[in-house]
Amino acid sequence: MTVDHPPTPGSALWVLAHPRHDSLNGQLFRAGVEVLSRDHDVAVSDLYAMDFDPALGEHDLGEPVGRPGNLAVLAGEAYSQGRLRPEVESEHTKLAAAELLILQFPLWWYGPPAILKGWLDRVLTDSFAYDNELDPELGIPRRYGDGGLTRRKALIVVTAGEDERTIGPRGVSGDLNSLLFPLTHGALWYVGIDVLDLHVVHDADNLSLAGAEHETRRLRGRLDGIDAERTRPYRRLRDGDYPSDLRALHPELLPGRTDLGIHRHGTPADAGRSV
Repeated sequence: MTVDHPPTPGSALWVLAHPRHDSLNGQLFRAGVEVLSRDHDVAVSDLYAMDFDPALGEHDLGEPVGRPGNLAVLAGEAYSQGRLRPEVESEHTKLAAAELLILQFPLWWYGPPAILKGWLDRVLTDSFAYDNELDPELGIPRRYGDGGLTRRKALIVVTAGEDERTIGPRGVSGDLNSLLFPLTHGALWYVGIDVLDLHVVHDADNLSLAGAEHETRRLRGRLDGIDAERTRPYRRLRDGDYPSDLRALHPELLPGRTDLGIHRHGTPADAGRSV
C-alpha cells in the first residue's frame, strides 16, 4: 500500500541530468538554484556528478537475489522492507520532502538522457510513489493524479537544439509537449505530481554569450514567481473521465479527437458532460 508523503512547505528538489558544468545547462543550473534558494530549501541531485546508476537491476529488488516475480512489485516489496540501495533511499528522502520538483536536461533524441530515465525507473518505486491496490470506494488504482506524491508540482527545464518552429505543434520534429508526454503524464502525473508549463530553451546549440545570458535571466525571472504559477492539470483517473470498463477517455468527451491534448483537464471544446 502506497504511503502518502506530505511535502515540506518551501522545499524543492532540483534534478540535473547534464554531464558538463561548464555548459549552458550548468550555467542555468547554478543560476536557478541560487535564485530558488532565496526562499526555498533546495536539495540537489546532480546525477552525473553523483555517478548515479540508471539501471534498475537485481540490486533494487531486495533479498533473496533472483526471486521470481514482477520487477516493479519486487522493488516495492524491497522498499517496504527497507532493503533498497542507499542511493535510492537518499533520493526518496529528498523527493518526499520536496513541494517543488525541477527536472533539468538537454533533449537527446527527442527525450531525456538515459540517466534521468533511469532515475525515474529506480526512484518512482512501487509502494513509495504508487501502488497496484484498488481504492476500496472507487475500485480503481491510485494513479494518474493520485498516489504517494500528490500536492507537488514540477517544472521541466529543457534545452533543445532545434528552434521553436521545428519542434512546435506542426514542426517536422514533432510538438515538444507531445514528445515529453511520457515524462509529464506517464511518469509525473502517474504518481500524482502536477506539471507546470515547460520551460524551453530553443536553438540552444547556437546561442551566443548574450543569448545565454538572456536565457539565464529568463529562467531567473520565472523562478522568482514560481510559487504563484498555476498548473494546467491533466485529468484525474478518479474523477470518472476514464470509465473503468473502457480505460480510455469517455466517448462523450471531445468525440473524434485522439491527440494528447484531450487528457488535459478543462480542454477547450469539452462537450457533452461536465469535466
